[in-house]
Amino acid sequence: MLPSTFDRETILDLTVNMIPLGILLFFIVAFGLVNPFGWNNVISSLQFGILIASFVLLAILTYYSGKAISKAEAEMEDEDHTA
Repeated sequence: MLPSTFDRETILDLTVNMIPLGILLFFIVAFGLVNPFGWNNVISSLQFGILIASFVLLAILTYYSGKAISKAEAEMEDEDHTA
């Protein structure tokens, strides 16, 4: 994430989504290295597809929600300075 776009408070707000991202990344790597269930082309492809799609979609959601939070905080600061 861009430090110029997301300040410390925004990153703290986005921690709610970053923790599940870390968990998903852990399972993607763990299942890729250890493979406890064996390899079946269909089932393993579905498993990795679901994990990777969830990771990508949550990352996109986190980025856009961070932009929205930053924009809302900037608008509130502008209102405070004009009042």
